[in-house]
Amino acid sequence: FRRSTNNVRSFAVAASGEISPPATDGAKPKRRRKKNLFEVVQFLPKWGIGYHMAKSHWKGVSYEITKINLYKDGKHGKAWGIAHKDGVAAADAPKKISGVHKRCWKYIPNVKRALTA
Repeated sequence: FRRSTNNVRSFAVAASGEISPPATDGAKPKRRRKKNLFEVVQFLPKWGIGYHMAKSHWKGVSYEITKINLYKDGKHGKAWGIAHKDGVAAADAPKKISGVHKRCWKYIPNVKRALTA
């Protein structure tokens, strides 16, 4: 079933025959893109080694970053860390952190750093 272009144009044109520009007053503000782990740690000293990071939906759980293997573009790679629950280490040995490329990471500022600068 085809419609002629005249029929489609009649729907697109305003009642007065003039096309009005779209209103920008009610436009939604652009949502800020969340960051993956590497975009969060790139501005921290030593690429965040020794700092605590967590996914935004985790409650009381974080990772203390111990090692980062960064790819050339600076936004991808692999990371290892020690899991912490309520500020206490949940494991002795570091393990590979899963989901480092997902866009939901945040820096946890109030946890004491184990490694000193």
